[in-house]
Order: sequence, then structure tokens, then C-alpha cells
Amino acid sequence: MPEESFNHETFLSPFTWRYGSKEMRQLFSEKNYRAIWRKIWLALAEVQQQYGLLTKEELQNIKKYSTASFIDLKRAHEIEKEIGHDLMAELKTFAEQAKIGGGKLHLGATSADIEDNADIIRIKSALAIIRARIIEVLVELAKKIKQNSSVTCMGWTHLQPAEPTTLGYRFAGYAQDLLLDLKTLDFINENIVKGKGMKGAVGTSAGYTALLKSGKSASDLESIVMEKLGIEAHSVSGQTYPRKIDLIVLSLLACIAQSVHKFCLDVRVLQSPQFGELAEPFGAKQVGSSVMPFKRNPVSAERACSLARYVSTLPNTAFSNAASSIFERTLDDSANRRIIIPEAFLAVDECLGQYSKIVAGLEIFYQKIKDNLETYSSFASIEPLMMEAAKKGADRQKMHEKLRTLSTEAWKAIQAGKKNPLVETIKRDREVSKYIAAKRIEELMKVSGHVGNAPQRAIDLLKQIELAKKGSKRK
Repeated sequence: MPEESFNHETFLSPFTWRYGSKEMRQLFSEKNYRAIWRKIWLALAEVQQQYGLLTKEELQNIKKYSTASFIDLKRAHEIEKEIGHDLMAELKTFAEQAKIGGGKLHLGATSADIEDNADIIRIKSALAIIRARIIEVLVELAKKIKQNSSVTCMGWTHLQPAEPTTLGYRFAGYAQDLLLDLKTLDFINENIVKGKGMKGAVGTSAGYTALLKSGKSASDLESIVMEKLGIEAHSVSGQTYPRKIDLIVLSLLACIAQSVHKFCLDVRVLQSPQFGELAEPFGAKQVGSSVMPFKRNPVSAERACSLARYVSTLPNTAFSNAASSIFERTLDDSANRRIIIPEAFLAVDECLGQYSKIVAGLEIFYQKIKDNLETYSSFASIEPLMMEAAKKGADRQKMHEKLRTLSTEAWKAIQAGKKNPLVETIKRDREVSKYIAAKRIEELMKVSGHVGNAPQRAIDLLKQIELAKKGSKRK
């Protein structure tokens, strides 16, 4: 086995110290994992004592040594070096400590009865952390929605100016993505994430059935143990819980990562000088570049995008684990599950932390938003102008060509660094003014308020965020 202590002279995962919260790291720590194993062994022993398989003295002895304070990784690793089985090594360590009851530990169980239920306990706890992180982001987005619901900005499609929208409405779109993620998380956590239960070697409960006296049910034993652990069990399993569960959970985390990536990528684009409308917070002493002191790079958004991209790849491994689990089980999923499940949660935890920080400290450059709107919004009035002229008797195709030509000239002026001349050019054009008066042209081309019901829809979404917050408090 490797050494018991680690430092920066050997490889450490960035998730060990750089990415993810202390809370999530502790949850997926080896010590916590083994503490959960002992909790499960204790729950099983408690029920088996009720069924007459242990004495009260044996149970009390097991209970005494079942807490995390008695975990001895050094001793467990010594045993694992000899036997090559981490759970059995922990079991032997536990039994050595609990000299009176230790010989009755793990009766009827197989390793997955302990490990898989422990995995589900960790997953459910991790989902609770992720849920709280999503709520934190939604709270910050709600503030931005409320402040900017009626702030008109340029809408962009294909990275080209389209029609105006509002900044609050755009924030509402990001919030809606997370609300969808939240609903999916709650459904999966409440209906799908269940443990293996206590079913033994191939899921038949044969070992437990053989241990119990006539009239005692292995299913009842399982139900009581799982109730003690606070999780439900699948009705049917092989040696492990269905690996499809991992695929579903990691797909959920990938969906959350996608929501983070979408927001952060938009921030990165809008922080670029060509747009210049938003900027992520930047510390007073923060360094943007080792060689270019003036640089203010969107590093938080880039970090979140990078980690989100990594999370998006993990469901593929979970798919292979589920699809390649032959008959009642194979062990070829074990090594990668030790990596993909904790790292998926840690990466999304970090992503949501960065998301919350960015939204809370987001700089909004309202003058630049106004400038971009003034530069490009008049192009959005071309269709209303064309329709107005057609209603007044103009040939629609000829008017289309005229307005296309005038728009092209205006684009050339903008690209030459000049102010957008489109409104004045159209007002002066004889063919257009023959059908539409100059005053009406100005009215039609004032599209900064052409945002429909976007402000109200943004405000309406705040109600959904409030409901999500209330639901979080109930949970």
C-alpha cells in the first residue's frame, strides 16, 4: 500500500486541494467512506441482534467501535497489503478492535451490501450539497433579474446583432436552466437513487435466509436495516445496485455542468472588448497575465467551462460500466467509479461555486450596453419598415431590395468606425419616404423598447425561484 501521508512532492489530484468545497471533499474522503461502512455494519448487527443472531454484549461491543474515531487506516492498509481487499481489511480492523462482537460482523453480507449502500448514502448527501449550491446561484440571479428586468440590451443570434431583449430576461434564461436542473435533481433523488439493500452475493438474500430462524423474513431484515440507514432499496439487484443509477446521476451532473457552461461562455464573450457589456469580478491585486499586466481575463468563467467540459465526458464511462456489467456483476467498473463519481460531484461543486461568485460580483457596463444598442438596434426595424411600406402600396420585393441596399451601406459605415447612419439614410431616401413619412420612420426605428413582454416574463420567473427556495427549506 502507498504511504499514509501525502504532500506536494507526489501527484495529488487537483480536487484534493484546488477544486471543490471542503464539505464535498470531506464527504468523499476515505475516512468518511469507512465511517459509513461501520455505520452499515452496526445497523445490520442491530437488526440481527433483534433476530437472535447476536447477544446484547456483542452488539454493545460492536457499537463502541463503530464511530469514525476508531478508524485506523494504517492498520487497515497493512492488512490490505496482505489480502488485497480493502473492505475485508477494514472489516478485519474493526473486528480486531471489537474483540467481543467482531466475530459476528458482516453475517450474511457481501462486500457490495456495505460498499454500494455506502455509495448511495454519499451520493444522496452530495446531491443535497449540489442542490444547495444551485439555490445559492438562483438567489444571486434573482437579484440581477429584478435589477435589470427592463434594461434593454441588444439580442444576438449567430453572434450577430438580432433584435433587442432585456438584460433581466437574459438572466431569467440562465435561471430557468437551473430550475430545470433542480426539478430533475429532485425527481432523481426521490425516485431513482436507491441502495442495493441487504441481498447478499448475487442479490437473492440466500445467506440471510439461511441465517434466520423459521418465520423470520430476509426482506423484513433488509427493510429495517435500510430504514436505519435512511435510504430505500431496489426491489431487485444482482451483486450490486443497478449501475444504470450511476449513469443517471452523472448525466444529471452533466446537465448542471451544461447550464454553468452556457452562462460562463456568454460572460466570456460579453467581457471581450468587442462587446464589453459585462465582466466577472476581478480582485484588486489579481494578475491577469504574467507578461501582459493590462490583461483582465475571465479566468473564473474559463475555469468553470473547463471543469464543465470534463464532467460532460463522465456519463460515457458510466454508460460503459452499466452496459458491460455481465450477469450479476463484474469488477471492471470498480476502479473508475472511485474516480468518476467523486470527481463529477467535486467538479460541479466547483462550477456552481464559481457561477455564484461571478453573478454576485458581476460588473455591468450600462453605457456600453446602450452604445451597442444604438449601434445595431436600428437594423431590427427593417422588417417593420418593409411591412409598413407594403401596407401603403409599395412593392414588397422592391422595398426589400432597397432596404437591403441601405442596410449594407450602413454596415460598411459601422465597420469603418463611423456612427450607424441607417435611420437618417432611410429618412432621406425618396423611394421609402414616398410611402412612409420621416416622423413615422423614426417611430418605427425606435426599437429600443421593442422587447415585447420580456420584462414581465423575467419578473414572473422570480416566483419560480421563490418556490424553489421554499422547497429547499422544507428539504
